[in-house]
Amino acid sequence: MKPKAVSPAELPPPGLDGLEPEWSRLVTTPTIDGVGRTWHVLDNQAADPAVTLLCVHGNPTWSYLWRDLLARAPSNVRVVAVDQLDMGFSERTGTVRRLAQRIEDLGALTDELGLTGPVVTVAHDWGGPISLGWAERHVGQVAGVVLMNTAVHQPEESHAPRIIRLVRTPGVLRRVCETTPIFIRGTMALTRPRVPRSVRDAYEAPYRSAERRSAIATFVEDIPLDDRHPSQWVLDRVAADLDLLADVPALLLWGPSDPVFSDLYLRDLAERLPKAETHRFIGAGHLTPEDADVASAVYAWLDRGSDPGSSVTPGQERVPMWAGIDRRADDEGVGIVEMGEGGKQTSRTFQEFADDVRRVAAGLSAFGVNRGDRVALLVPPGIDLAVCLYACWRMGAIVVVADAGLGVRGMGRALASADPAYLIGNTRALTVARTMRWPGVRISTEPIGSARRRALHVHKTLDELKDSGEDEPETTVPEPEDIAAVGFTSGATGPAKGVVYRHHQLEAQRDALIDLYSIGADDSFVAAFGPFALLGPALGIPSVVPEMKVTEPGSLSASALAEAARTVDATLVFASPAALANVVRTAGEMSAGQAAALQRARLLMSAGAPVPVSVLRSVTGIMPDAEMHTPYGMTEVLPVADISLAEIERLPGGDGVCVGRPVPGVEVAISGLDEQGVATGELAVIPHVVGEVCIRAPHMRDGYDNLWVTENDASRPEGWHRSGDVGHFDAQGRLWIEGRIGHVVTTPAGPVTPIGIEHAIADLPGVALAAVVGVGPRGTQRVVVVLEPTNRVPRAHLADEDLADRVRACVQSVDVSAVLVVPELPVDKRHNSKIDRTRIARWAERVLAGGRMGSP
Repeated sequence: MKPKAVSPAELPPPGLDGLEPEWSRLVTTPTIDGVGRTWHVLDNQAADPAVTLLCVHGNPTWSYLWRDLLARAPSNVRVVAVDQLDMGFSERTGTVRRLAQRIEDLGALTDELGLTGPVVTVAHDWGGPISLGWAERHVGQVAGVVLMNTAVHQPEESHAPRIIRLVRTPGVLRRVCETTPIFIRGTMALTRPRVPRSVRDAYEAPYRSAERRSAIATFVEDIPLDDRHPSQWVLDRVAADLDLLADVPALLLWGPSDPVFSDLYLRDLAERLPKAETHRFIGAGHLTPEDADVASAVYAWLDRGSDPGSSVTPGQERVPMWAGIDRRADDEGVGIVEMGEGGKQTSRTFQEFADDVRRVAAGLSAFGVNRGDRVALLVPPGIDLAVCLYACWRMGAIVVVADAGLGVRGMGRALASADPAYLIGNTRALTVARTMRWPGVRISTEPIGSARRRALHVHKTLDELKDSGEDEPETTVPEPEDIAAVGFTSGATGPAKGVVYRHHQLEAQRDALIDLYSIGADDSFVAAFGPFALLGPALGIPSVVPEMKVTEPGSLSASALAEAARTVDATLVFASPAALANVVRTAGEMSAGQAAALQRARLLMSAGAPVPVSVLRSVTGIMPDAEMHTPYGMTEVLPVADISLAEIERLPGGDGVCVGRPVPGVEVAISGLDEQGVATGELAVIPHVVGEVCIRAPHMRDGYDNLWVTENDASRPEGWHRSGDVGHFDAQGRLWIEGRIGHVVTTPAGPVTPIGIEHAIADLPGVALAAVVGVGPRGTQRVVVVLEPTNRVPRAHLADEDLADRVRACVQSVDVSAVLVVPELPVDKRHNSKIDRTRIARWAERVLAGGRMGSP
């Protein structure tokens, strides 16, 4: 393209949102182009820095992109954010500067600045290849690499971003990028949520005329779309030379909702940078520094110690997860049962189940699944899921489990994050996978016709895997430290997170449950809760999944539970609180034979959310010989603590829910809350100190998948898991849970935790459920109570004076500003019982500010 008129570098105008004038300076590089070029640079000019951040923007932004890094820089960190030549407020050179020249330009600038290291490069968009080209030429100075939504290579069998190809259409490029501000305004429109007008104006400030936007067009034109492009060889060299940075720590911060640089490019970079840590900011798009708090992430990463993961080593030698299956491989007794609709039963003997697991494991290997490959299991709880799970573990594949309770959107996010190489599902799941373009080579658990097979892109069926694995040799088993699973949280407290477990951690969890509940060969197990539906084979005992809707635990009826118990003569029952509540409601529908089947149970376990004591008491009438237990834990570590109904009945009153004492082998400590509700205290076990519950155990998660920031925040100090739950110990060493740290109400009088108040209010006549939320800015929040009455109301409204007075009277220690009544409080899908306080708080704030009542 024809070079445009020259204009000198200049300082930004005053008053740009978030930009401090003292950061700006002009730097001349006398050697560039033989005439010298002048740059605009943001530079905090920290004296004697321990490290310098060299920040390189992409197109069509400028150094303003990095203002948060400058504003929040520690005193020993220098931040240098450049405006590339012809961009931002740097000189307009009248030349077309391609990738090779821009790498040379950056080197000349750092020479002029006297940067000698250590340097961490920070880059976004097409600043990525430029910064990496610089780093490859200055390896001795480079202490780290931070990249955000960028690329160095177009992966095979993929196309360049559609938006770039569209802009490169003849006749479009100049109009969109240069003669009009469409390109920069379109980029601003990609922010999620959209940035304020003042920020959009600041980004446009250097690009107020077509002449000043010329390089926006030439930057887009310089993106190689084929091998003939003059910058293709340079980009290829940058990609190839990343081997020079193989030992350099790297951090990949990504907005997965980017229509330009998708996760395809993230995965390519992660493979090329073996030392890279990754964090995907769920919901963030292309302009990651605007959509997410990247400054906190970058500075936490610079301040990191060793690996923030669990650091728990295998410790004692344990038998593998499939040892219980092998132990009973010759047993012709019923091993696993699946209850279908209308009383239909499907079962396998221990011998048949063990044979299926062996054959599927061998079949997967023969099909090309390798040790360490990720396999997503989109299969309802039952026999097929158990076979696939243990077959994957046996041959060393990593299972990815995201249950249907997340919904299609949530499952899509989970699978995009985990990026499985293979996807096993029934035809219904595979149809959704095809429609939503979920990743993974598809394997059907059901027989499938040729036409539908082609339509769903199915490569194998489960029966075909069994047949192909019949005569295959035993597969190589994984090591205890190999990754075994990525299991996603329920999403009840934010976007679902992928929790990583190694084999030795799952083995430790199995052994902890066996020891805690004295589970032996004479036991048999009813699993009416998805995550535990897979436990029976690991325990080596008969197990059954009752008839119920996977996404609605509250759909479990007493008759369905009893029929399941009868099939295996169950001694152990695990069900969620919502499931138990419906079992109690429907107990009168059982036949005498069904009632007798449940009376044989010796142990009931219920977890996933606080279990109402009234429900447990009612269940004792259904299972009179069963000891009622409510183990406390979470996806990241279970069990943590345990308490029986008998112990609960003897408890004095307390603030929150008592979950008992830590189980053997588990350490629990509290990090006390400050006045702002932040857990800043040192870990301690001191009675009545309220704070975040922190846990260390052999069966604790290893880390989080592609969530480095989350993992780092949750792993302080090293080797501990910060649960996000708030609680305290009583004088007898029992742990009480008072809510989630994100739900603590920060009032002028100090932090208020919700659960104790909610339970007190829920005991009032006419109240079924209560939520306590905060409205207003942190530190000055007001307490608002939202009620669900026992008699359903048609619409949300303010509580009448009598009800509001009764609520305030039962929680006199807290100043309640408002009481609202709703038809139904929103709860999570997996447990049907975790109250969505964040959603309720947003609704209450809108209503109390005069907005439409509606419903939460």
